[in-house]
Amino acid sequence: MTDDLDDLRRALQAAPAPEPDAKARAMALAMENFDRLQGSTEPLRSSEDRSKAAPLNGVRRMFHYLTSRPALAMTTSAAALLIGVAVILPVADLRIGQPSQPEAIKTEAPGTETALTKDAPAEEPSVAAKKAEPEQAEAADAATSAASAETDLAATAELRSDATSADARDTIAEANEGAVVALEAPEPEPGPEPEAMLLQEEALPATPAEPLADALGAADALIVGDVELSRESKSMNGTLGYMEAPAATSPDMVTPPAENTESYSNEAPNPVKVTAEEPVSTFSIDVDTASYGVVRSSLTGGYLPTPDQVRIEEMVNYFPYAYKAPTAEEAFSSTVSVMPTPWNPGTRLVTIGIQGALPEVEARPPLNLVFLIDTSGSMDEPNKLPLLKQSLSLMLAELRPEDEVAMVVYAGSAGQVLAPTKAADRAAIMAALDNLSAGGSTAGAEGLELAYQVAEGMKSDGEVTRILLATDGDFNVGVSDPDGLEAYVGKKRETGTYLSVLGFGRGNLDDAIMQALAQNGNGQAAYIDTLSEARKVLVDQLTGALFPIADDVKIQVEWNPATVAEYRLIGYETRALRREDFNNDKVDAGEIGAGTQVTAIYEVTAPGSDALLNDPLRYGSAPAEGSAGELGFLRLRWKAPGAETSTLIETPISGSETSTAETRFAAAIAGFGQLLQGSVYTGDWGWHQAIELALANRGEDPFGYRIEAVNLMRLAQSLDVN
Repeated sequence: MTDDLDDLRRALQAAPAPEPDAKARAMALAMENFDRLQGSTEPLRSSEDRSKAAPLNGVRRMFHYLTSRPALAMTTSAAALLIGVAVILPVADLRIGQPSQPEAIKTEAPGTETALTKDAPAEEPSVAAKKAEPEQAEAADAATSAASAETDLAATAELRSDATSADARDTIAEANEGAVVALEAPEPEPGPEPEAMLLQEEALPATPAEPLADALGAADALIVGDVELSRESKSMNGTLGYMEAPAATSPDMVTPPAENTESYSNEAPNPVKVTAEEPVSTFSIDVDTASYGVVRSSLTGGYLPTPDQVRIEEMVNYFPYAYKAPTAEEAFSSTVSVMPTPWNPGTRLVTIGIQGALPEVEARPPLNLVFLIDTSGSMDEPNKLPLLKQSLSLMLAELRPEDEVAMVVYAGSAGQVLAPTKAADRAAIMAALDNLSAGGSTAGAEGLELAYQVAEGMKSDGEVTRILLATDGDFNVGVSDPDGLEAYVGKKRETGTYLSVLGFGRGNLDDAIMQALAQNGNGQAAYIDTLSEARKVLVDQLTGALFPIADDVKIQVEWNPATVAEYRLIGYETRALRREDFNNDKVDAGEIGAGTQVTAIYEVTAPGSDALLNDPLRYGSAPAEGSAGELGFLRLRWKAPGAETSTLIETPISGSETSTAETRFAAAIAGFGQLLQGSVYTGDWGWHQAIELALANRGEDPFGYRIEAVNLMRLAQSLDVN
């Protein structure tokens, strides 16, 4: 066995050495046989030209090369581009750069070129490969055959690194050298805006929108890449234009809040006045409660209200008080109490409470009510129009069958959506409410004019006619300034039609306009932020809101310099009147509705008190004779509804009037408002003391309004600390 192996080894070693060109000849012979056996000596052609096998070959190559992640990303982008070209170019004239450009879609780079025109479709990469130099084709026939699939797909996807060796890539590069490559170009060089990269075709007819409309279907716009095509976006020649698509948003992206355009009507807090210099204080009563609702909305929203949002008299008057009821002959009665000031031991609080008479519901005159409803686009929020509908539906149950309701809405324009309808036909009224929707601008002045016209047509002798405006106060069309609206509403007030305002929502609440309308329309202003508040205003207090018992009610207090050195009216800054206005019956003032209460609070300081804020006068002043023991003198002036002449009621303030739990709770609310305003008059008195005072004098609270106020104080205390 060993000898045989040795003989074989020697025989192999004696074999002649291979000739150097034997491998080349063998390869040439193999290629010659391959060409002969194929039955054709024509140049190589792409398998895509084969009518039957090409589809299957294409599918196999697609699934083979599009399985890697880079390939998937590249082919997705290429597919989006091809879809955009196929769908958009036949129907739209898209331009980037100047309007007149050569008729072509070009992507040029050194050594490469492609042209894609309307009449000449782009050549396939495999066809372009046939145009390589014949010498290169003969030298690389075998490599070209092995890499034909890679050449076909080189423009749209990356080659899988694990499927192509360095030698194969070099062979492909040689085979494609000098060839035309479609849909692939190197990174563009830095330069100006890509005006050289054009997307354009021949000018289209004047009506190219229909094919695109078919492609879009019911959609309003089609986004391709970074371009959004819209039916409303037109170019100058009538064809569809383009606009930049909005930036994509992720689920985690927080939408910034809309700009806050709220406007509030308020003045600087009343200062301390020296009695000897200015002994008389005059103001119009106010039964509005809107400020308290705004304060509650802010605190429950997690932030403190701004000082201009706080009107202390509206916070105090938000609560019902058990004041002395008027006699049968009186329209209202007054109650005065005096107590030490909680936040300043050196002063006293003088509280003036007015209680209106409350007639029986059956004794009410027939009511003509016009709902004037803001349906502008700004009302399209859950706490605006939807809450408004629910609120007004609560009110319908309080109307009597013979009362009449009409409905006017305003947005871009105003219109009547419900003719005067008996309250007994609740279904018709509810149907009109349910059909309301928000949209458009706010033609508030036009809506007011139409509402007054409708109200005028509903009037009859012995009936009460009212307009109830429900809005967020955003008047942006027509007469929108408070002065113009004030004059218009004041003129209409003389006809006997009064106007009340209900505010809804936050963000664009125009409190200044609401106050101007309510005060000059002889009505009330309330802010509704919850359905519970809607019930309070439109159900519990409906009679007082719609049926006045006294018009132009004015209060005047003359303080005695012998007993009061200084005084300060807490609140009522926007209701101040001149001293001479008190006796002028032509000067408008506030109204008291049936069963309504009004509260006003003064802080007074006695002469010689350590709490005096002003130095005494050098020459002093003599006290009024015969009044040394009085603090002051209260005068009330009012008119019966529709009357031209006022009635005067006078009451001395002795200083011995005792306080009650009602007036002490009112003092707690006055302190609450001053703390929110950051008043300089409360000293070291703070949230803890205000809460204790309110809790100790909560009294009967059947509806929970007072305990709600205590909880708001606690919330404000926490927010103030933070």
